[in-house]
Amino acid sequence: MPETTDKQKTIQDLQRQILAWQGYKETGQPSLSLGLGDLEKVFPGKVFPRGAMHEFMTFCPEDKAASTGFIASLLSKLMRKGGTALWISGSPELFPPSLQTFGLEPDRMVFVCIKKEKDRLWALEEALKCDALCVVVAEINDVDFVQSRRLQLVVEESKVTGLLLRTAPRVQMTTACTVRWHIRALPSVTEGGLPGVGFPAWDVMLLKVRNGNPSHWQIAWQNNAFVLQQQKHSDIPGSKIVNRKVG
Repeated sequence: MPETTDKQKTIQDLQRQILAWQGYKETGQPSLSLGLGDLEKVFPGKVFPRGAMHEFMTFCPEDKAASTGFIASLLSKLMRKGGTALWISGSPELFPPSLQTFGLEPDRMVFVCIKKEKDRLWALEEALKCDALCVVVAEINDVDFVQSRRLQLVVEESKVTGLLLRTAPRVQMTTACTVRWHIRALPSVTEGGLPGVGFPAWDVMLLKVRNGNPSHWQIAWQNNAFVLQQQKHSDIPGSKIVNRKVG
């Protein structure tokens, strides 16, 4: 048994060294699972990247609504040990009390509405420097590689997690963000086949995972927890079908 433990430790050390050579920096924060089950295994170190920039690509109002719900569910997990989140938007569309559907407490969030996108980018960068915040969400249409690199360097220093909700981007260019998501709504999941509005469900595509594996999943949100329905076949490399649920 001791020999097996030593081998596992050696393998883990080598994996960390390889990730460091590839440019992945550990945040120094506890490796807490977000309850995403097998989906988290596609990330480097098999843990949801905190202290990193994530971008959510939306191409229509339906995508934006689905992404907003999914981001809210992520926030409820990222903030479950305490902390405050900042949400920067360009219009007052978001209704804060509705976030309680995803287990969020609106009084632990600060909502800022800024009309000009260049001002939202400035506010985002300044907010990401504030280590008193846990997460910063910003609704941004377009961001280039240089801007995204600046943001990524900031979060690597502050350990704040940044979530970019990109609404109708004109160009889908390369960025320095660690993960690129595309979220679409699925028919809601009802209990026992009963009629009515059920639990939210999403088609989740990880288009890019730095030092990880892009993949395609179907996930529902039930009783303040993620329920992984399946991993789908797709044209994203490395995806395979998995027909089982996780709590």
